Order: sequence, then C-alpha cells, then structure tokens
Amino acid sequence: MTFENTHHFAKAMDRQDPLRSFRSKFHIPVVNGKTALYFTGNSLGLQPKTTKRFLLEELEDWAALGVEGHVHARRPWMYYHKLTKKALASVVGAKPTEVVAMNQLTVNLHLMLISFYTPTPKRYKIITESGAFSSDQYAFESQLKFHGLDPDKALVELKPRDGEYTLRTDDILAAIETHRDELALVIFGGVQYYTGQFFDIARITQAGKHAGAVVGFDLAHAVGNVPLSLHKDDVDFAVWCSYKYLNSGPGAIAGAFIHERHAKNFSGPRLAGWWGQVEKERFQMLKGFKPMEGIDGWQLSNVPIFQSAAHLAALEIFQDAGMKAVRTKSILLTGYLEFLLKEMDVSEKYFTLLTPSSPDERGAQLSLLMKKDGKKIFKALTKAGAIVDWREPDVIRLAPAPLYNSFEDVFQLGLLFKKALK
Repeated sequence: MTFENTHHFAKAMDRQDPLRSFRSKFHIPVVNGKTALYFTGNSLGLQPKTTKRFLLEELEDWAALGVEGHVHARRPWMYYHKLTKKALASVVGAKPTEVVAMNQLTVNLHLMLISFYTPTPKRYKIITESGAFSSDQYAFESQLKFHGLDPDKALVELKPRDGEYTLRTDDILAAIETHRDELALVIFGGVQYYTGQFFDIARITQAGKHAGAVVGFDLAHAVGNVPLSLHKDDVDFAVWCSYKYLNSGPGAIAGAFIHERHAKNFSGPRLAGWWGQVEKERFQMLKGFKPMEGIDGWQLSNVPIFQSAAHLAALEIFQDAGMKAVRTKSILLTGYLEFLLKEMDVSEKYFTLLTPSSPDERGAQLSLLMKKDGKKIFKALTKAGAIVDWREPDVIRLAPAPLYNSFEDVFQLGLLFKKALK
C-alpha cells in the first residue's frame, strides 16, 4: 500500500473500508464539544451502543424474576459462561471447551501458575520479558516466594540488546536453550504493553516445549488485537483481560485458555471453587471436588451477570466483524499512522518509534520514545481533543483500534501531532 499524506486519501480509504459501519456501533467521547480522536483502545476500549440494552435486559429479568432468573431469564444466569465461549474461541484460536470468561486477569494468572508452575529442585526457573506489565511481575515474584524460591535467582528477565528496544526472537530461543535444564515455565505477554511488540507465540511455544517447560502467555494487549492460534500453536495456558481491545468495559470480566490435552486429563494441583464442580452435582453440596471437564473446571465462583452481559455485547461485534477483517484493517491503519509520523520527523529529532515496523511483529499500537518536550507534546494533544496515552518517563502510546478508528482519525491526529511538535 502506498500511503499519501492528504485528507482526500484518508477519506478515500474510509470509503473503501469494509468495517466502516462498525464505527457507528460505539459511543465516541466528546472533548470541547467535538468528537474526540480516541487512540487509547489499548488501555480501555470504547463502549458498544448495545451494551446498555444488554445490561437493561438483565436488570429487567432480575426485577421480574428474582432468583428464578437463574433458569428462566432470557439468557439464564446459570449457564451464562457458556454464551461467550464460541466468540472467545474464534478470537483466540481455540476450541470452545478450552476457553472461559471468569474472574480478573491477575486472579486467572495466579490460578494458572498454581496449576502449571510446579517447580522441582532441578527445574524451577521462569523466563519472561524484562519490563513486563506490573500484574505479571508481581504475580511471578509472589509465586516464586510462595514456593520458597528467590526471584533474583529463579526469574530470568530478558532484555533487548544494547541500542535496541525490542527483543529478538532468536535471543528468546537462545535463552530458553541456555536454561533448558533448569527451566519450568516460559511466559510472555502476547503483545508487550510498553513497546507494542507482538511476540512470536508459535516459535516461543515450540522452543519452550522442546526444552521440557510449560509455556503460557498473558494476552491482555493481544486479545482482539492480533491473530491468535492458541490451540494450533500448542500453548499450555493463557490469560487475558477484556476491557482493552475487546471493549467489554472498565474492570470487565477476564478470560483464560487451557489446552484440551491438559483440561481433559489433569492430575496436577489446582485451587477449586464450587462453580468448577461437575454441573449435575453442583447444588448437591457434596464433599469431594469433582471438576468439570475442560477449563470450566477451573472456575471458582458463579458468573457476574452484569459484567458478562457487557462482555457478550462486545463479543457479538467481533463475531460480526471477524478477526481476519479486523487484522487486515489494523495493519493498514497502523501503517498509515507510522507513515504520517515518520514523514513529520524524518531525522528523528523529536521521537523514535519503539514498536517494530514489521506488521507481523506488532498490533494496533505505536509507542513513541520522546526525545524532547514529551510531556508538553502529550498535553498539547490532549488539549486539542486527542485522547492518547502517556507512559512514564517518556513514551506516548497511540492505538488506532480498527473497529472504531477511521483513516480520517489517523490523518487528523497526524495534523495535531505535527502542530504539537512546533
């Protein structure tokens, strides 16, 4: 695609966009009386217009039915977790029996680590990326301490080479090989939150499994953003939140994946809860935990209906759009933003892109390392009606979400950014 820095080009791209109608399915914030340029879908996605209806329907059923809503609501609450399985499976490349919406991301991460991080005196190390999101860092640290291990010795955090901003896949694979005899777990973010790097899940998984380790991923910034094939890639487990690219609302219900080869025959440790009990015996209140087959056996509590209703509304949009179309537009949209940014600062006087230029190594995000006046430029953009993200100490993150961002949005952001640089 040959991009052009003109309003005419941006509008022409929008006219040709197969997903152009999806923008109207979302509420877009207004700043100073004008529709905002919203580029923080990697932090909190926008609200689908159908969310209110889904929530009101649950409130109506609660008012009309009370406790009977568990079995007689239009979407019976007892089985609500099953309603999102098909859509989640299509988004992450899994079977419906391998995915479930439950809990919050860090809760799910701890549940997975309890089951899949089982260190021995010989195999106890965890390999991950340096500078992982705080929830991951704290979870790894506390799990290591829970097992009586020293995080400084057991946690291997990989850093980019000197003068580089992202990890090379070959360096990740080399580190796995170096530590293979002591390695218990390989776990990375699917997309690195700070740099926007999309890790090679298939190759990392293959290398980790070859080394005899368990392999998992935190997909908080990847789900609904980049193509995923968790089942095919043989990933052991994964967790994610749903309030970013999945647009399911602030603090929304999260999700998890466990490959079917574990879920059908799992004899390792797990933390049990009553909603994971075999469904036909759940209300018999019997002693002795009998987990449901598949990942449903890792559920702890009954489903939060209002969160799940918002989640269901958002996932219906993904089913209508399809991840293939979302990804196709994402590559073009992010590529157009990169083109405009590089054209306005050819000599990299003001900023350097941290995010890889290859579409295969990134999602809908560009991270700019600001060399001067970063905070001033960020504040100028905010004042002008652009909602973007500042990460200390000196990074601006821009996330053009393909379901509701347009090429004209990107063009207008480019104009504001150029003005802010001056």
